[in-house]
Amino acid sequence: MSRQIPVQKNDYVRVTFEDLTHDGAGVAKVDGYPLFVKRALPGETGLIKVIHTKKNFGFGRLTEIIKESKERTEPPCSIFNQCGGCQLQHLSYNGQLAYKQKQVQETMVRIGGLGNLTVHPTLGMEEPWRYRNKSQVPVSEQNGKIAAGFYAERSHTIVDMEECLIQHEDADRAVRFVKQLAAEYGIRGYDDKTHKGQLRHVVIRHAQTTDQLMIVLITKDKTLPNKKHIIRRMKEEFPNLVSLVHNVNPKRTNVIFGDQTEIMWGEGVIYDEIDNIRFAISPRSFYQINPLQTRVLYEKALEFARLTGKENVIDAYCGIGTISLFLARRAKHVYGVEVVPEAVTDAKENAKLNHIENAEFYVGEAENIMPWWRAQGMNADVIVVDPPRKGCDEKLLQSIAEMTPERIVYVSCNPATLARDLKYLEEKGYEAKEVQPVDMFPHTTHVECVTWLEKKEVVEL
Repeated sequence: MSRQIPVQKNDYVRVTFEDLTHDGAGVAKVDGYPLFVKRALPGETGLIKVIHTKKNFGFGRLTEIIKESKERTEPPCSIFNQCGGCQLQHLSYNGQLAYKQKQVQETMVRIGGLGNLTVHPTLGMEEPWRYRNKSQVPVSEQNGKIAAGFYAERSHTIVDMEECLIQHEDADRAVRFVKQLAAEYGIRGYDDKTHKGQLRHVVIRHAQTTDQLMIVLITKDKTLPNKKHIIRRMKEEFPNLVSLVHNVNPKRTNVIFGDQTEIMWGEGVIYDEIDNIRFAISPRSFYQINPLQTRVLYEKALEFARLTGKENVIDAYCGIGTISLFLARRAKHVYGVEVVPEAVTDAKENAKLNHIENAEFYVGEAENIMPWWRAQGMNADVIVVDPPRKGCDEKLLQSIAEMTPERIVYVSCNPATLARDLKYLEEKGYEAKEVQPVDMFPHTTHVECVTWLEKKEVVEL
């Protein structure tokens, strides 16, 4: 007998919210039937309109707050309710930190079966605004005018913006100025439905310690009208501009960058520092977007690695060498592996830049290179992984276990895939000791974690 759904579309229902989902929606239940409602907070009572129902859950829209949570706060962003960039500005910052710790704890139990694992309180920021050092802003046209901003939640509709309170002020100024130049010089915004128009994205990178600025204009084809005037105007407007880049992406794709890149003016990189380690950052370099919290994250990774200066360390997703170079200052030797050749080139240059000679970098998939290293007689005392959101490939986890390091440090941007991978490593003889959430992305639902695993002692009978 099929279960009767207790509400129907367009019903108005008074509910009390019990929890938040992983994407920040409030959860209420009507006769055990879950309803997910954006902008609602646990402990609140409200009136909702049911907007969609499925067999096991539905969605509603908050129409009135009857009893408000003490953690509710007024979002300072004027387009918070339209833009999909932030999900939690209506929740106090302390409330956000507690939510992220709870989210990680529950995910470790639900997916990893790790009920006894210590999940520490989330490490937050003193000033959780204007933290992003990189912005990738899509451009289009709306009502005959250039529009630039982030997409509305779950859509490809751009919410035109004047400022974004989580990115650097120079990024806001750059987007506004590019819109002004495009209007003056007749440069059309890109329409991803018709594949017409010219200007697709503006990418801005700002270096916190040097104040250097890079602006990248991404167009559908090579033509960029009034290029000399654009260069002159940009240099006049931004005294800290050191790199102005033109990238061409002619494909019908959601991928931002194309294959062809030209330095219009200045350098091909900007330089930034984290804890006195200097990094050269190119337009497409992977570099953590919150430098203050990156230092917090990496210091915790170093603490969990427990290096004494005698260890061989493998960094299995080394990127441009950010974690590797931190580790190299405390390790005997670090071996970095990365599948993107350009990133490995950057990593080698960054090692030279910092006069670090005990770090080597290799192109390839770690799951293929590590067995070869092992066959050559190399042992790793510590292995560090910092994979993308999809987590580690099972073949890589198997290779890690076969290297039998004493310790594994797992840096993750996705608690769900982290929990899955910890469960696998537990089955291969490792014990997850501690998880430290770090708030790299305030006012969003994303949370970064550092986890320390130790090889289990084999008890001989």
